[in-house]
Amino acid sequence: MPLISLAISFLAAYLLGSLPFGLWISRIVAGVDIREGGSGHVTTTNTMRHAGWPAGVLVLLLDTAKGFAPTYLGARLGLPAWGIALTAALAVVGHCWPVWAGFRGGMGLAITGGTFLAVNPLGFAVGLGVLVALVLLYGHSARGSAMTGLTIPPVLWLLGQHGPILWVAVAAGWVLAIRFFTEDWNREYKELWLDRE
Repeated sequence: MPLISLAISFLAAYLLGSLPFGLWISRIVAGVDIREGGSGHVTTTNTMRHAGWPAGVLVLLLDTAKGFAPTYLGARLGLPAWGIALTAALAVVGHCWPVWAGFRGGMGLAITGGTFLAVNPLGFAVGLGVLVALVLLYGHSARGSAMTGLTIPPVLWLLGQHGPILWVAVAAGWVLAIRFFTEDWNREYKELWLDRE
């Protein structure tokens, strides 16, 4: 694939990932900027907190889709495994640090799940299982999520899942881990998932 095509794919992944659906939907539904309350992040849970469960579920679906779409397209366009992984990682980077929202975005779980789903549904299921197990183990959603980003690649490798899913798990998983390690590692949670303040 020509270098210019790769560059366009990577830029498109970042820009699509940057669409702050949680911010927009919360403004439409509840007239609030979710970055000013709760966790301060443009996430599904913070949307639920400020605009209700239906709005949160919609954000979950849209955030998952914006990870799925560029990764799936990259795979169908014949990008090499490292190119698919970089596409996925840039979509997650866009979500976490969105150009359309002053670089104040979400934490990356839903969009990372979307990138996994695009290349390997089994990898998605394994990743979800690892996430649930580690959040329960740590009793802290940010720490469990951070460790999930680091743990999924070796778990997939041990399960014989190689190729694009392993590359995506490494690339997107590291972005996810960095986001949680640098933002919420020491945050106090009153509830496991909906940490109301």
